[in-house]
Amino acid sequence: MSKMQPSQLELLDRIESHLCAIYDSEACAGLAKTIFDVMGFEQRYREVKAHENHWDQTDVLVISYGDSVIAGEQKPLHTLHEFLNDYLAETVSGVHILPFYPFSSDDGFSVINYLSVNESLGNWGDIKAISKDFRLMADLVINHCSARSQWFENFKTRTSPGLDYFYEASPESDLSKVVRPRTSPLLREVETADGTRHVWCTFSHDQVDLNFENPQVLLEFVKIIRHYMDNGVTIFRLDAIAFLWKKVGTASINLPQTHEIVRLLRTLVEHYHPDALIITETNIPNIENLSYFGNANEAHLVYNFSLPPLLVNSLVTGDCRYLKTWMMGMPPAQTGTTYFNFIASHDGIGLRPAEGLLSEAEIDRLVNTMRQFGGEISWRALDDGKSKPYEINISLFDALSGTIDGQDEFAVARFICAHAVMLALEGLPAFYLHSLVATRNDYDKVEHTSHKRSINRHRWNYDALKSHLDNDSSHHAHVFSQLKKLIAIRRTKSAFHPNAPQYIMHLGNAIFAFRRESLKTGYNIYCLHNMTRFTQTLKVNDLNLLPDQRWRDLLTQTEFDADQEEYVLQPYQVIWLSQL
Repeated sequence: MSKMQPSQLELLDRIESHLCAIYDSEACAGLAKTIFDVMGFEQRYREVKAHENHWDQTDVLVISYGDSVIAGEQKPLHTLHEFLNDYLAETVSGVHILPFYPFSSDDGFSVINYLSVNESLGNWGDIKAISKDFRLMADLVINHCSARSQWFENFKTRTSPGLDYFYEASPESDLSKVVRPRTSPLLREVETADGTRHVWCTFSHDQVDLNFENPQVLLEFVKIIRHYMDNGVTIFRLDAIAFLWKKVGTASINLPQTHEIVRLLRTLVEHYHPDALIITETNIPNIENLSYFGNANEAHLVYNFSLPPLLVNSLVTGDCRYLKTWMMGMPPAQTGTTYFNFIASHDGIGLRPAEGLLSEAEIDRLVNTMRQFGGEISWRALDDGKSKPYEINISLFDALSGTIDGQDEFAVARFICAHAVMLALEGLPAFYLHSLVATRNDYDKVEHTSHKRSINRHRWNYDALKSHLDNDSSHHAHVFSQLKKLIAIRRTKSAFHPNAPQYIMHLGNAIFAFRRESLKTGYNIYCLHNMTRFTQTLKVNDLNLLPDQRWRDLLTQTEFDADQEEYVLQPYQVIWLSQL
């Protein structure tokens, strides 16, 4: 064994410190060395600079299932790679491929084998090939695994590994405080070789929660992380991480041990790869979500979960006051961290992140409007036995097909406006593939699967998709070209750097406006968005533009004078006003 350098010894001590904060065990030193060896830090070690940004304004991600685009007998991961290269090579820098492992339910989030690629999608060679052209994000489904996994089979036969990998609780325990996003019973009764056991299932009885009180479970996931990184993954989405650590008698969400595990995983990945990132998937109220930044020592990125419901609400009501109030209360992310901005996903429009930001009456109105546009509602259980809306299941294009007064002719303009807001905001933007190509609600898939979330999980035949995108009269082509144009503009302006300063402007409740300021040059871009289906007149004096300056709308190339009296914004028009 070679002698370790001081920096490597320091890393080993840091790993041990994380572990002792989690387990408070005398075995932490041995476990730390095992983790150090699994990661191969004696052979592969890199220094980490504090508060270092791993992104800039050119970074945009697309989110897709491995089989969102299919072509005959070709493996879907190969087809996805082909689509990315054909249509998005100059548009996005990275791709989040949703779980591509063998699974038993929940479209991949009930993992049977973490170390394999689902054969129906392709293999690790396909994953590596994509990672060479695009920065690759993958899910670390860390809270639970499939009831059909070998681990759970071993749990039932009382053999290892798996014997003590799952969290158990007595049905006699007081579990009334537990917070979870489902209405199914929390505990599942399981017959094992040594009697009846009750395992904890936060999400479904096919998704059995893992027991991280057992350090061997943590070690298993360190091995999984190393395997993923060796196959091209550099961004780790920690799925459902808030629920990771359980303790009977508590809410079993956001517990201190969970945060410490996030800190440990960050330490491991960033010392292994120069661009490795952690992103936490915490679909919870806003202040709890922000806690996963830690002191710039937990997640590099956190999902901006409050953005989708607030932005959709603003556009369907024509009133941006709640969006604006929320934005004013959002702290700037420290250097080395940033927000992960999205407005559509494979799940739905989460409503928990709107709690405390929208009233129950406003949420009910939003829910009813989405139902009018073909949306479905998923529910969560409350501790009093009642249920509450948890998320809206709908394609974003249909969600923005009208207002609270009904559907109208402004669907495309409203849809483009929503994405312009997302692209201009502080943070790193991510497009769900079905939003990029304006996919509609898939009712046939809902009927086939009996799952509400399937409404926004359409599977495109590649030839059909190409036909739509190459047809200028198609709404798919129109939306796709407009979004690509917006992205192209963003990528050239340092004022849109994910960490560039952002200042909210007060121009009433019809126009959502903010200013971005370049960290490099100090020049400004004024981002103005008409959130209504009516023409709005804007007094130029309200913008406080620098005198004797000429300004240009980056979208239309129209030039404006600072002494011009007013601007007129058409319904859902966007102006990105930049100094010449």
